[in-house]
Amino acid sequence: MSSNWKSFLALFLPCILVLLALESLLRPNPRERNYEAFTEMVYSRAAESLSPSASLPGAMTQQSVAPGVVIRGQLPFHYGPGPEEAQRAGRELLNPYTDEPHVLARGAEIYLRFCTVCHAGDGGGQGPVVKRGMLPPPPLGAARALEIKDGEMFHVLTLGQGNMGSYAAQISAADRWKVIRHVRLLQESVR
Repeated sequence: MSSNWKSFLALFLPCILVLLALESLLRPNPRERNYEAFTEMVYSRAAESLSPSASLPGAMTQQSVAPGVVIRGQLPFHYGPGPEEAQRAGRELLNPYTDEPHVLARGAEIYLRFCTVCHAGDGGGQGPVVKRGMLPPPPLGAARALEIKDGEMFHVLTLGQGNMGSYAAQISAADRWKVIRHVRLLQESVR
């Protein structure tokens, strides 16, 4: 054996023996809790959603989506609120769906679920909430509703207008376009 190997073994074997001795002395007891360092991430204080929080911006736990973020599965919507933006959406956005039976069926289903409470099944604007005292929406067969473009109607469904709130969180973009196809079918029956 060369002298290099002998000096290596002379250093290596005592180190191994010291490590084995330390391991046997410091062997963790499985019945006892281990020592934990830096536990802030392990045991964070839970906050109730929509509750005040001094450590977050705006002092609320629910934070707005950062500007420019596109939610997964959603297409960006580059239109702001207001009538000018709605008219711009009317000029630039086209309904990607045609009057196919499955499109109209889905549009009717979504309309029944979300729209009839205000607009009624026939689009006349006398839904159940109107009968209980809410201001009636304009009838879908009115002159203004008949001349509104699909893109503008999509803008209204997405961002809301007047007493009508946004339905972007409840109805997917594809289903909003299908509802518009159904509304157009209702409008044809009124003409």
